[in-house]
Formats: sequence, C-alpha cells, structure tokens
Amino acid sequence: MDFEPSGEQQDFRARAAEFARTRLQPGLAQRDREGSFPRALWRACAEFGVLGLPFPERYGGSERDVLVTVAMMEGLGHGCGDNGLLFGLNAQMWSVQHPIARFGTDEQRERFLPGLIAGELVGAHGMTEPGSGSDAFALTARAVPCDGGHRLTGTKTMVTHAPVCDLAVVFATTNPALGMWGISAFIVERGMPGFSVGGTIDKMGLRTSPMGELVLEDCFVPRALQLGPDGVGARVFESSMGWERSCILATQLGAMQRQLERSIEYANQREQFGQPIGAFQSVSNRIADMAVRLETARLLLYKVAWLKQRDRPAAMEAAMVKLCLGEAFVASSLDALRIHGGYGYATETGIERDVRDALGGTLYSGTSDIQRNIIARHLGLGKRS
Repeated sequence: MDFEPSGEQQDFRARAAEFARTRLQPGLAQRDREGSFPRALWRACAEFGVLGLPFPERYGGSERDVLVTVAMMEGLGHGCGDNGLLFGLNAQMWSVQHPIARFGTDEQRERFLPGLIAGELVGAHGMTEPGSGSDAFALTARAVPCDGGHRLTGTKTMVTHAPVCDLAVVFATTNPALGMWGISAFIVERGMPGFSVGGTIDKMGLRTSPMGELVLEDCFVPRALQLGPDGVGARVFESSMGWERSCILATQLGAMQRQLERSIEYANQREQFGQPIGAFQSVSNRIADMAVRLETARLLLYKVAWLKQRDRPAAMEAAMVKLCLGEAFVASSLDALRIHGGYGYATETGIERDVRDALGGTLYSGTSDIQRNIIARHLGLGKRS
C-alpha cells in the first residue's frame, strides 16, 4: 500500500494551483456579485487542459488517468476560490462529456467532444424536473417515437449551464410502463425548434455557474442524436452520476487545504489578550478538526479514484466520498469563518463565499441524505428477510 502521490500527480496538482491563482482568482469578487459566467476563463481552463484530462487524444483530450485528473482538480481548488466555475467544469466533464464518450456513436463523439473539450461548446445535463429531484427516475418528460427520431416534451429545472448551454444531454421517458427501464437519453442542440431555455435561477452560492430551465415543446430530435437505444437512459444517468459523485468534489478538497493554511496563518498572526489566538484552545481545536477532515476526505477521495482507475465497483465508495466531502467542506468553511471572526463574515475575505458555495455540495449530484440511503442499501439494510 503506497500513500505517496506519484511525481506526475504532484506536478499536475502544483501546476493547476499556480494556474488557478494567477489566471482564475483575479476579479472573482465582482463575478460572484454579478453572478456572471466567465466564458473567457472557461476557455482558458480548456486551453490549460482541464476539460480534456481523462478523454481520448483523438477528440482533443490528454488521456490522463483518474488519479492525475483528481490531483489536478484538487490543485485548481487550492489555487482559486471560484467554486462555481470549478463546479461547472466538473459538471460538464462527468455529466455531459462522459456519457457522450461512453455511450455515444463515433459520429456523436466526433461532432461534440472536440468542441466541448476545447471550451468552444458548453454542455448541460437535463434530468431534474419540477416534480422529480431525489426521485430521479420519476420523469414526466416524454419522448414519443416518430418518423426519423423522437419528439420530446417536458421541462427540466435546476440545470447547471442551462442559460449558456450550446447543447444538453436530456432524459425522457419513451415507455412509461417500463419505469426507469423506459427512459432514454438524447443530445439536444440550442436552436432546435421546440427547444428553449427558461429564466435564470438565482441561487445562494456557486453564482458563477449559471442555473436555469430547459423547455422542450414537441422538439424533434433525430435518431442520430439519440444517446444509445431506447431504454438505456437509466444506465447513462447512473454511469455519469457514479463518476460525478466520485470526482466532482475534488476541487473542494483543494479549497479545504486552502482554508486550513489560511486559518493557521491568521491564528498565528492575530493577537488578542496579549497572545496569538492560535494559543487559545477554542481556536486550535477548530483548526485541528479542519486538518482531520481534510486528511480523512483526501484518503477517501483517492481511494475512490484508485478503484475507478482499475474499473472496480465503487458505487458505495462514491456515495461515501460525496457525503464525506460535501459535509466536511461545510463544516470547515464554518470553522474558517469563526476563526476569522468579523473578518470572516466580511465579503472581502471570500470566506463567507466558501460557506455559501459549500452548502451546494450537500445538494447537487444527490443530496447527503440520498448518499446515506445508497450507502445503507449497499450495506444490506432495508432488505426483507
């Protein structure tokens, strides 16, 4: 058992952190206030190689393994506090590019992956509906077979990148009688008749990652844009969620490292009652808790990446890392804020932004409660004897 990161992993993490500090961090406070999508920075991340990390070279990727990919994502989070931008990059990689790469035809891969990896196209993932969230497969969106394809009707909500997307992977029911096995997946492009984008949904955090609705009104999708045959939509969704839950919070691990370093520095410099506040147990204990959370989350994240790299089952472990990292980032963000006191509450420090952003990690890609349900199911709980 070797816990030492490889030289390649360390190099990618360090280079990503430096890139994020110098290129992505400037102007963040204003972007967060405005809730603006930084398209120029999105393309800069693509040029740096982020969006192509685990994808084939023939489509513009670099075919890096999962451990290197996770290390680079951790580095980005360490160097930059734009959790929204980093979340959006992960969302596109795992819920748009991955399903096209794994389930798409050669023609679909050639048509969409180069633009997505190059940052020229922005993708969205249309699963959640006004009446279906945690119960993901309780869809009302319908895909009615017709000559040459399907006609899609329905509304998707809470869709990351909806206001700015060029295409979306959308799920709809082709056969309601079959339940989850009657769900199919489609690639829908902006500009298709019957496909429109609803209003932007303002939210508490992750403001640089825009969210909105996708509306399908008798939208014709040709068979060439169907992602796999009828009925494989559940497989497509579960595959992308498995990867997303495993990797999407790697940037938050880097953010937790940044918070810890910053809190240690502040606790050693800030003096009250004639001594550094780090000498007070109420402060030092919080920092110790932050360090324990960080190391626990790091071990679990890299274990899941190791399992995924070896193509070994990791559904329960993915749920564990999603639960652990999501909850840990919230707790450490609150600790960092309280260590900094009034300065942490002030907008200019960016610590309160981490608190707002962290709460999203307990909701997206399956809530913390859903992750607990998944873990319990894999442990054999709830089965009738």
